[in-house]
Amino acid sequence: MKKTLLIALTLFVAQFSFGQIVINELDCDTSFEGDNVDRHEFIELLSETPNFPLDGYVVVFFNGSSSGNNSSYFTVDLDGYTTDINGLLLIGSNSVSPVPQFLIAENVIQNGADAVAIYQGSYFDFPEETVATIDNLVDVLLYDTSDSDDQDFIDIFSADPRFTDIEQINEGSSNNTNSIQRFVDTEGNVTYTSTTPTPRALNDGSGVLLNGITIAIAQEQYNEFDSFDITFTSETPVTEELNFEILFDNFGFNASDFTGNTSITIPLNQTTASTTITLIDDEDDEGDEVAKLRFENLPVEYLALNNNIKIRIVDNDFTMANFGTPLNPTFGNVTSTQPTGYYNSLDGLADDELRQALQDIIADPTVVRAQTYADVLDILVEADENPLHSNQVWLVYKEFGRSKLDVQTDSNNFEKWNREHTYPRSRGNFGDREGDEIADGRDVFWATKADSTRHANSDAHALRPADAIENSTRNNKNYGDPTFGAYNGPTGTAGSFYGDVARSVLYLEIRYNDLSVLNGYPVIPDLEDYPGELGDLETLLEWHRNDPPDDYEMNRNNVVYTWQFNRNPFIDQPDLVEYIWGTQVGQMWDQELSVNEFDQNQISVYPNPTTNSITIKGLNTQADLQVFSIEGKLLKSFDYSGEAIVNLNLPSGIYLLTISSEDKQIVKKLVVN
Repeated sequence: MKKTLLIALTLFVAQFSFGQIVINELDCDTSFEGDNVDRHEFIELLSETPNFPLDGYVVVFFNGSSSGNNSSYFTVDLDGYTTDINGLLLIGSNSVSPVPQFLIAENVIQNGADAVAIYQGSYFDFPEETVATIDNLVDVLLYDTSDSDDQDFIDIFSADPRFTDIEQINEGSSNNTNSIQRFVDTEGNVTYTSTTPTPRALNDGSGVLLNGITIAIAQEQYNEFDSFDITFTSETPVTEELNFEILFDNFGFNASDFTGNTSITIPLNQTTASTTITLIDDEDDEGDEVAKLRFENLPVEYLALNNNIKIRIVDNDFTMANFGTPLNPTFGNVTSTQPTGYYNSLDGLADDELRQALQDIIADPTVVRAQTYADVLDILVEADENPLHSNQVWLVYKEFGRSKLDVQTDSNNFEKWNREHTYPRSRGNFGDREGDEIADGRDVFWATKADSTRHANSDAHALRPADAIENSTRNNKNYGDPTFGAYNGPTGTAGSFYGDVARSVLYLEIRYNDLSVLNGYPVIPDLEDYPGELGDLETLLEWHRNDPPDDYEMNRNNVVYTWQFNRNPFIDQPDLVEYIWGTQVGQMWDQELSVNEFDQNQISVYPNPTTNSITIKGLNTQADLQVFSIEGKLLKSFDYSGEAIVNLNLPSGIYLLTISSEDKQIVKKLVVN
């Protein structure tokens, strides 16, 4: 049983000319049947005359918190909008019912103590963090959710002679079921009351009673070739034949993707009508799509009680890659796209010189590009596409695919994926920067260098799609032994992400000067500025050794390279890890034969995976062949030239094959089934 809080606060304000618009109703904090994520907040404006054009007006929301500094956080430009036949304009998310004429995202309007005001002016007059003002003020409402009065706001707005007695109105405690509504008595005195919300209806119950229409469908998801019914129901019988249209188009989904009647008629004195839509089963790999069902040309006497309903259309024409997932890896099917000589500058170097030369490649400010955090979503749906299903991304940690469309866009994280920083942001002192919310494509980018740690926020080499709930569980923990509070992955998973995560973290340490990977489990100090530290290095080295780069990781390295113009060297040249952190520290690096050199020699190893024997083709000179366990133990040695057939006689597992000739070496991963 919901309790309705009635708070009648009378404000005796100086009368002013009601020839423009006022704030008629505000719901700043909502709780609908246990849904406390503020999806149903709204603000309602009222004009003295119906169908009033709102060009030249803006609505501005101000933050009254200690960090908000009485400044603006959200502005609504009303140009092009008009009030309805009752003089009302509703502003809110698509979750509000009736659906607002002006749609904004969910959870935008903040709780009090805050202020909202109408001004004559432009959207550009109120950039974010503009301090509240009475210049060109039309109307204002100060409000809270059982908070103390914000005297700063009272002082600012009471300087306007129309609002000298202004007070702060309490909507109710947190997650209340009320809205603040404006009333005017016969003498022109204004009263604000906190009571049951009445969006798109005059607060005193007067005006034209509008007939609400509801759209109903059985499911939110259908497959190509499915048919489904849509039913439209009015609150009361229509007093004359009601005709309207419906639309479905949304991005790539359009009229070529379905058949069915989109012109709807509810007969006189009836309340319902329906239509059947059939989805066309084409042969195109379009990916899953979302149709947006909505009213078109609904007469002004009717209200859309719901609208903009998203229907997922599952494409059955998905494709599969020629390589495996990290859970079932393949090797040798994807070739590195590194340019010829990309790592040549490393040869003959060791220790700090090797580290610096590597950074000079992957952080070269004349070549490397930094993209926005919004661009990363586009990068990930390509780089981390599930090899088994082209309409999905592969989730790190959880080790399965999820629809690309299920990216988290609001506070709902159930069965959603989002962007996981393998090197946690809070440990690296990097985060969103201005412009990060704009996806502007691969050809618009920032210049970046080794000192540009802020760009680690959107460095796709160290970002992966992750289950949103698991991402929260992972939080900003070190990697390693859970008994030390570190993260080791979800219970029951195979750890197929271990090497991938290790190489992405180690890449970041070389790429950015202010990041470091340490042995042990460093604690984040209670300081704003501190060296970015992450552990445990020993764990990450073991993960790298036991889970070598596979085709999946090489493919994502190639994709990220097309955006950022740099590569993760520990995928292309995994032995570099040992020369910088591991068993070969202090030794001079001599890179293995480059991809192009192998292409010229036409060296190939097949089949891979194999059940026993492999064929090695293209050895122009005598070569030493060695087979190692994944732990680095030498198991077999051979000498061959030309074409060789090698009988392995090994149990099932993953092995490393090294081919050495003329002081050059290549390492191949072998899978024995």
